[in-house]
Amino acid sequence: MTRPLNFDPYALKTPAFVVDERLIAKNLARLGEIKERTGCRILLALKGFSMFSTFRLIRKTLDGTCASSVHEARLGRETFGGEVHAFAAAFSPEDMENFLGLCDHLVFNSFSLWEKFRPMTLSAPRKISCGIRVNPERSVGKVAIYDPCAPGSRLGVRRRDFRPDLLGGIEGLHFHALCEQNSHELALVLEAFVTNFGEFIPSMHWINFGGGHHITRDDYDMDRLCQLILDFRKEFRGIPVYLEPGEAIALNTGFLVAEVLDITGSEGWPHAILNTSATCHMPDVLEMPYRPDIIGSGDEGEKAHTYQLGGLSCLAGDRIGSYSFDTPLTVGDRLVFTDMAHYSMVKTNTFNGIPLPSIYRIDMEGRLHLEREFEYQDFKTRLG
Repeated sequence: MTRPLNFDPYALKTPAFVVDERLIAKNLARLGEIKERTGCRILLALKGFSMFSTFRLIRKTLDGTCASSVHEARLGRETFGGEVHAFAAAFSPEDMENFLGLCDHLVFNSFSLWEKFRPMTLSAPRKISCGIRVNPERSVGKVAIYDPCAPGSRLGVRRRDFRPDLLGGIEGLHFHALCEQNSHELALVLEAFVTNFGEFIPSMHWINFGGGHHITRDDYDMDRLCQLILDFRKEFRGIPVYLEPGEAIALNTGFLVAEVLDITGSEGWPHAILNTSATCHMPDVLEMPYRPDIIGSGDEGEKAHTYQLGGLSCLAGDRIGSYSFDTPLTVGDRLVFTDMAHYSMVKTNTFNGIPLPSIYRIDMEGRLHLEREFEYQDFKTRLG
């Protein structure tokens, strides 16, 4: 099997995530170009990628972080710096007390939440710029579970529910409607946003275009994105625009290395059981669903030897997919899954007591660093 870049998968303790900062730097170069061309500000969405040992590199280009919880906001404040933004579907009083000491921007999902917490927010010792998340009601998502504008969505205020009478203290509008999508879809959403909420934009201090922008994908239309931002800012007198991608920062920068533990016979092609798990270590394989790439592999039946790859858990559906290889797999072989830095790393869990993957980082000089190993105590102390 082809070796990825400059690390040896047989030199690692598996399963293991490996994140390459040189690949992150390539993504940052594209994001930096967009900032330079448009004057927009770009935040790292921690929900997609929160490996803080890479932040010393990422913060050289990006302006800060956006959080979906107090823990993420604290991580952004303590380890990244720059601006800290936060949004969640709802806030508890305890959340608010913590957010007010951590955040620069705080976005509310409803006017009822804003009414409840407006006095607390406006009287906070530090200045917090508050916003409302709106729902443009322009659905462009391909998978319903990841579509914030799908019918019945709980995310964002629809135009018919918008409360101009409660805008006192609100400085920004936020929308988020994309998931792994191009700037063509953004154009459709932006048009709906302006149609529905354009009358309120002139009184705002900033607009947040949310995340889901697949900016660092090879076929992404950067020119169109830049033109959309420039045209928007021109129409609304240079208003600051934020983007908050998570996936675009870490897209195609990481790997998951797993080991073959057993080969079992079955009807059709044999099963290869790995020391990783779709449900534990790459849950989007089941939730999205999708079939991750493996270096040196082919589609089912493409190469001489096809296997059903299965995970280590007791879940019957813990299946990664069907893959073919030039030579037969044997126990002890290492398989390298690609594009595993974003979302996979933040969604891992310890179902069945299966250990979390070790975490390695490749620095800008190509040196491999073991950042973290997970042991029994990590499992034990999680629930007791």
